Amino acid sequence: MEKDFYNILKDIRNKVLHTVYFLMGEESFYIDVIADYIEEKVLTEEEKEFNLSILYGKDTDTPTIISVAKRYPMMSSHNLVIIREAQHIKNIEDLLPYIRQPLESTILVICYKYKRLDGRTLLYKEIKKRGIVFEGKRLYDNQVPEWITTYVRRHGYRIGPRAVQMLADHLGSDLGKIVNEAQKLFINLAKGKEITPQVIEENIGISKDYNIFEFQNALGQKNVLKAYQIADYFANNPKSNPFVLTSGVLYQFFSKIIMYHSLTDRSKNNVASALSISPFFVKDYEQAARNFPASRAIHCISLLRRYDLKSKGLENETTNEGELLKELTYNLLNNPTS
Repeated sequence: MEKDFYNILKDIRNKVLHTVYFLMGEESFYIDVIADYIEEKVLTEEEKEFNLSILYGKDTDTPTIISVAKRYPMMSSHNLVIIREAQHIKNIEDLLPYIRQPLESTILVICYKYKRLDGRTLLYKEIKKRGIVFEGKRLYDNQVPEWITTYVRRHGYRIGPRAVQMLADHLGSDLGKIVNEAQKLFINLAKGKEITPQVIEENIGISKDYNIFEFQNALGQKNVLKAYQIADYFANNPKSNPFVLTSGVLYQFFSKIIMYHSLTDRSKNNVASALSISPFFVKDYEQAARNFPASRAIHCISLLRRYDLKSKGLENETTNEGELLKELTYNLLNNPTS
């Protein structure tokens, strides 16, 4: 059967266990968490000595896996077998005979990262029939803020839209990285408290005033002084604010301004849905659209493409990325449409 991430963890916590778990997909975070949770919860520390086997796809094969899976537990109710990096196993379909007749006392966990098993295969169908199939799908960038909000709330904290966007813009869609940084916040904040931009700056080091989200807003508002200050800050801190990340976020920003201009229904909910943003930020795009008519926004997209090529050395042999960003900022704010 197929189950979602939180239901699988809930079942494991409640000792509702299955003989086979096939964990696959592009997002390895979910796979690691489920496998680690099974390893932590199914056996006691004493039981693990004789009943826990961890194998790696590059160093094992299907006959070995079947042999280990067919062992009976010693002084325990379960034999736990975890296959890490199972995507490297050759002829994984040869596990089919075991999957059809699994040992009830064995829990076989197969971690098949960055790929997915074809749903049309017999192996997939038999695993789905007798155990758990889970696919960890990589989030799109526009899904990250909602994921962060849900994760933070599940851990008993509050977070507002601006703080969420700070984290999403800075950390991207790497869930492992997001969770690691969120844990720093949880450690230093009492349950029930709100994670604010100030808290993020103090504990993670993302400036609440000089970050890509504030840079985007300064450009949208045509706040020239603030935009130049942030561009200068980025230029002086290139490792924390790489040009490729900055230009990528701005490309999405101006693309959404163009999309806004194409909408006939500009109600808050429709704009939020069409642009894949929180309703909280609709007013920011309304203002940006007033400052950047469609033709001007299209020109800005052209500028971003040009400077992206320059950052990679095309028609540019001497100017560093910091100076390129300052030049780009000036042109985004001042160049007439051409």
